[in-house]
Amino acid sequence: PLLAMVTRLDQQKGIDLLLHVIDELLAEDLQFVLLGTGDPAYEKRLQDAEKRHPDRMRALIRYDRHLSRRIYAGADLFVMPSLFEPCGLSQMISMRYGTLPIVRQTGGLADTVEAYNRYEKTGTGFGFQNINAHELLFTVKDAVNLYREEPGTWDKMVRLAMSGDYSWSRSAESYETLYGSILQELR
Repeated sequence: PLLAMVTRLDQQKGIDLLLHVIDELLAEDLQFVLLGTGDPAYEKRLQDAEKRHPDRMRALIRYDRHLSRRIYAGADLFVMPSLFEPCGLSQMISMRYGTLPIVRQTGGLADTVEAYNRYEKTGTGFGFQNINAHELLFTVKDAVNLYREEPGTWDKMVRLAMSGDYSWSRSAESYETLYGSILQELR
């Protein structure tokens, strides 16, 4: 499978978690592509990782909106290990393209990605709780295993992720209902 990350290279985005386990991650039978710019130290460490794993990884240190859409569409999994994320758009974009996100369950990521439930075989992505690089690695391995071992479940999750409604229309309707109920109580 192809893992992807399109991000600003900033501590908030969990880049340290990824870099801590990048060699272990790339020892798995998978490929990884990252598109983004930011902290020069992160840029260098990612480029160094690419040099160590030239057949498994590409670190594209630039901003390219058109390429980002192709990456979202072509990947199987989208990695988003943010330390905090008030909302986040990338996970919603990835789901729209049928790329299942792997997120740290915080803020808007927890609100928008239903973590895989192995007992019910449901979810719109994968999640981990703690700011822990090995928890990220375990979650990636778990997702890759599901991708390989249970294609029917995988396809069901992709369809569910793609059908999510994250539009302003839905949010506006929720607010309208809330305001209506408040007005009723005030009368």
